[in-house]
Amino acid sequence: MDHSSLIKSPISEELEDFKELFESSLSSSNLLLNSVIAHIRQKNGKMMRPILVLLSAKLYGNVCPATLHAAVSLELLHNASLVHDDVVDESTERRGQLSVNAIFNNKVAVLSGDFLLATALVQVAMTRSHDIIGIVSALGRDLADGELLQLSNVSNPQFSETVYFDVIRKKTAVLFAACTKAGALSVGADAEKVELARLFGEYVGLCFQIKDDIFDYFDSKEIGKPTGNDMSEGKLTLPVLHVLNTVKDEAMRELAVRVKNGQAASDEIARLIKFTKQHGGIEYALQTMYAYKEKALSLLASMPDTDVKAALAAYLDYVVEREK
Repeated sequence: MDHSSLIKSPISEELEDFKELFESSLSSSNLLLNSVIAHIRQKNGKMMRPILVLLSAKLYGNVCPATLHAAVSLELLHNASLVHDDVVDESTERRGQLSVNAIFNNKVAVLSGDFLLATALVQVAMTRSHDIIGIVSALGRDLADGELLQLSNVSNPQFSETVYFDVIRKKTAVLFAACTKAGALSVGADAEKVELARLFGEYVGLCFQIKDDIFDYFDSKEIGKPTGNDMSEGKLTLPVLHVLNTVKDEAMRELAVRVKNGQAASDEIARLIKFTKQHGGIEYALQTMYAYKEKALSLLASMPDTDVKAALAAYLDYVVEREK
């Protein structure tokens, strides 16, 4: 059985319920908005975040309406953040597909993102859970905080791994942690189980973002972004940060500062990428990612062997082994 089948097997019926609720939540009489939503849903991805909500709920109980509303809310909030991020980053492509702002314009993209965000709040209110409402509210704040931290870090002359992890925790890991925590809360899990679920989600999210950042050092149309796209936006990620801090090469450090300031040409970015690969930056990032994977697996180790536990382990395998 492949990863996808193994992951979805324990929640196949619940996943269909999620899809139905997700679709109904986006119904609108506004033709322009419907066009934007149709475009976003062309590449809705593998629904990895809603799946994580459902699996976390089923780990401790049975999926209920609160679980489904939480899953829809978190997926809507995630999509809203992507639409807004593309405007902020002036990106014209998202996972191999033109971004909303590229097809329409920034005004339409921002307002459509606002609609998704507002709909996420409507859905989370339907959970009737103050705790889950608090998770989604805090998540919106953390995602914005992470984006602002990343923007401010561009002017930071230091090559800090600590700041890097602060950014990816708030930009990515916090979303996965919100999914697992909300799922556990929706079925009335106790505080200890809720925290275990949250921490598992955080580790999954860290693995996910490190893997995403590694993609930036390789050329693949399937990934949906060109090599060095992060660097072209002034972002230095884990592979290059490690090399800059361990290999004493002043010329490359000066080039990295130029990258952060948006002053580096494409051939200079290519040089920095080559330098990173030659000095073990990719291997270091992979090693770090696998260390977080082991931490996540250790949280599952004490649990009884069930199809849900196996699905969560397969989920983790997918995150670290995916090729796009």
